Amino acid sequence: MDIENVSENESLLIMADDGGRENCYEDGEQIDTVNSNEQNVPDSTWSQENDSAVEVAQEQEGYQPSKLESIFAVVKTLVMRGIVIYVIASFFQKPASVEPVPGGTVSTKLPAFNIFKNGTVMDLYVYLSESEKFNNFSDPEALIWSEKGIVYGDWNSGSNNDGTRVQNIEFKVSEAVQNNGSIYLHVYFTRRGKSPDPSSGKGMYSPHHMAYSKKLLNKYKRLRYTKTHNLLTGETAATLAEVKRAEILKEEFVSHWHPNLTLNLVTDQTNWIEGSVPPPLDEYIEFIPGGDHYKPVIYFNDFWNMFREYQPINKTTTTLELSLTSQPLSLFKWQIYSAHAMRNKWTVNWLGDTFVDEDDEEQDSLKEALLETSPYLLTLTILVSILHSVFELLAFKNDIQFWNNQKSLEGLSVRSVFFSVFQSLIVLLYVLDSDTNTVNKLTCFVGLCTEVWKIQKVVDISIDYEARIFGFIPRIRFSDKGSYIESSTKQYDMLAFHYLSWALYPLLAGYAVYSLFYQEHRGWYSFVLNMLYGSLLTFGFIMMTPQLFINYKLKSVAHMP
Repeated sequence: MDIENVSENESLLIMADDGGRENCYEDGEQIDTVNSNEQNVPDSTWSQENDSAVEVAQEQEGYQPSKLESIFAVVKTLVMRGIVIYVIASFFQKPASVEPVPGGTVSTKLPAFNIFKNGTVMDLYVYLSESEKFNNFSDPEALIWSEKGIVYGDWNSGSNNDGTRVQNIEFKVSEAVQNNGSIYLHVYFTRRGKSPDPSSGKGMYSPHHMAYSKKLLNKYKRLRYTKTHNLLTGETAATLAEVKRAEILKEEFVSHWHPNLTLNLVTDQTNWIEGSVPPPLDEYIEFIPGGDHYKPVIYFNDFWNMFREYQPINKTTTTLELSLTSQPLSLFKWQIYSAHAMRNKWTVNWLGDTFVDEDDEEQDSLKEALLETSPYLLTLTILVSILHSVFELLAFKNDIQFWNNQKSLEGLSVRSVFFSVFQSLIVLLYVLDSDTNTVNKLTCFVGLCTEVWKIQKVVDISIDYEARIFGFIPRIRFSDKGSYIESSTKQYDMLAFHYLSWALYPLLAGYAVYSLFYQEHRGWYSFVLNMLYGSLLTFGFIMMTPQLFINYKLKSVAHMP
């Protein structure tokens, strides 16, 4: 078994280990349709034990790798995902089209202008509400921030002379919000002296001359519960409340809160054409009727909010703090942020909701790397990650090409191929038994299919219809190929595995005893899978030794891929 294959298997094991964590979270914005009508949610789902639910999630957090390992893994993963998402998105981009009009002529749309020119004086109104559609302008408590005389395109105003304005508020939490209700932020930018209230009259209210956007402030994390215990004693480290909760619920959505949010008003005078705005910017730009003007974009920027900083909202939460920052944003930065938002959307649509949970944790590592890591080290890490990804693809391609064209098995360890099949099968069964996402399952399945395909390249397979299993199932027989028998490869391969068993079996038995005494499992099937998976993850590297032993005995590596 070559080193490249071992590295590939180890990476699959690590991916499966990350994807198999028992507690996962889900971005609330992706389940907005579930929570936009809270009165339809059964009360039993949102019980008063949210505190214990969060404690379960915190107690069951997995091993955290070192900082450099996290940076390297995150960057390499994001590079691969970015390439895949870009390729997929390129197939769905629609070219700008012209619309035919009666008479056979073609209607060419003219460029649209921003309704706010640079230097336009504006007023800011920010409302807080539990309703997705806001119309309670008469409630003085709903208006949490109003700022007069903001100049569009001014980058030098504010206390810090950078166009930034900050508003800190503290508000009481209603009973509905304590029971996983929603909190929305409604933001209006109007011309100076105008009102966002439709009831203020025709002279004060103009819907086509103001910018508006809304944001769901709280996020819903999905907590998953698994009932585990020690198979020998039956005891568990979880509390009685946690055990009862795991018996009742398999998963639960819990509302969480982050106290910081930035309101970015995109400052740009690009003449967009309706129907020709490139994605993902087309999702934000709103054209007024006629298509000759568009409204400036209000972008809610929470990119720098760490996933782990979100705090649960439950019965004990009586007040919440919110720090709002208003700041202009350039077109270039907005494109970067919106591309990141589009990547999250593609992640949910193509890779599943569970994948967002791992992605959020990886995003925290990436943000820390951007904030704390030296730019030179970060650049070097990105370059190495790109090269590593390219080399992985080349190694996979060359491995398939090598075995497809291989005619002689002299110098190759056939038993290592069968062990790789067993290893891939254990990894696949482990991720199927765990609460992991579809991508990890598909990756492990493809890896298993690749290893199974190699079997017919290293042995001759025949079907024996004479000797049937249970009297009706034909028996499949495997026989060694001539090139494997005629050389000394088979002898050295058997000898290498004989020596290897002296170390492998005691290690496997020791790990099984350790897992049985000191770890909790859902049942005996789960114990066997976790024990085998843990052994492969810990001691899998020693499977390189049979091929190394054969190379040493033959005094040659010419037969290697």
